[in-house]
Amino acid sequence: MEPNIFTTYMHSKKVFKGNKDILRPSYIPEQLPHREEYINELASIMVTALRGNRPSNVLIFGKTGTGKTAVVRYLEREVERLKRENADSQFQGEFQEFNVHRVNYVYINCEVVDTHYGVMKNIGNKFMSEWSEQIPFTGWPMEKVYESLKERIDEEPRVVVIILDELDKLVSKSGDTVLYHLSKINSELKQSKVSLIGISNHLKFTEFLDPRVRSRLGEEKLIFPPYNAEQLKDILTERVNKAFEAENIMDDDVIALCAALAAQEHGDARRALDLLRVATEIAEREHCEHVDTNHVYKAKNKIEQDCVREAVITLPTHSKLTMYAILLSRTNGHNKLTTGEVYAGYKEVCTVSGMDPLTQRRITDIISELDMLGLVNARVKSFGRRGRTKEIQPSVPEVDTISIIEQDETIIPVKKLRTFEDHQQMKLM
Repeated sequence: MEPNIFTTYMHSKKVFKGNKDILRPSYIPEQLPHREEYINELASIMVTALRGNRPSNVLIFGKTGTGKTAVVRYLEREVERLKRENADSQFQGEFQEFNVHRVNYVYINCEVVDTHYGVMKNIGNKFMSEWSEQIPFTGWPMEKVYESLKERIDEEPRVVVIILDELDKLVSKSGDTVLYHLSKINSELKQSKVSLIGISNHLKFTEFLDPRVRSRLGEEKLIFPPYNAEQLKDILTERVNKAFEAENIMDDDVIALCAALAAQEHGDARRALDLLRVATEIAEREHCEHVDTNHVYKAKNKIEQDCVREAVITLPTHSKLTMYAILLSRTNGHNKLTTGEVYAGYKEVCTVSGMDPLTQRRITDIISELDMLGLVNARVKSFGRRGRTKEIQPSVPEVDTISIIEQDETIIPVKKLRTFEDHQQMKLM
């Protein structure tokens, strides 16, 4: 009988304890190191809800991985713990002025739910009663969705705290209409009260809001700074103590290296946790009983490669064709390309793939978008009276990225195109 493909890996030494998710950013630990100040500040604002009053709306800003979502979800969990403890008669006697059972949290990730209708539907369906009809995925007029949401929230006296994570994504795609409705909803409710917590990576996204929405939404503001290397080391150390079977499972400098690498990239705790988790998984796959710095560097390369792959796969078709033209030119010895050269190559790729090319102005915009994603490096170069253009070169592995693009079924014919003729520079209009 042939051995099962999983047999070798099933017999490898187990490094993790039962819950590997301890090293994932989504895990909320019992303590949040170096965020106690912000927990206390937000708690002092939200305690108003426990007294049955509406807390101030709060905007929380900070770069990715600075603990914004973790702090908000931590306080949400603490409210749920209070609800369980509230069943105790001693607790009721000591804090009888509070009614924690009247506090409800609704969490919406606006990177996933990024439309006015979707946000309203998700909030409304959180308060479905036995007799109420579920708001469908689509089909209702917005007025009906909004009225249904108000009726459901206002069925009984309560305080509803709505958390809108990645709020800038919602505003950039769908505008601020949903924020306008939610920020003024209290004037139309008779029994309930609504408070908003917005979380964003971008400090200046509020500049795009209607002044009325901006003033209502930003009653309180918190700005989370990035973690430094020492703080990231403390965070990782706490997680490691919970996640691994033995204390000596990794070298002392593994945690320090993960923290240092993440601190170089804006103090991102998510990055540090991912590095440590992937490094440990690689050690397990290699049947190693010990995690060392070599595993960390392997994890770093793997994560970066996965990020590039995800970014390229999700590109629109013409962005992929533009990227493909840049990469093929690079493999043929053209280190720095002008915008005109990229456009000439792009048109050739379009001809082979049977697609109508976009205008050069639009391709210039696409190049800027690729630059913003970190897939290419585009620097403006001036030629004096002859005008100016961009010098473009890829900032990702050429061969691997080409193979990723060629997996797109809509542009399979471009595989036939492996060389470009030299093209004269076209002036950027």
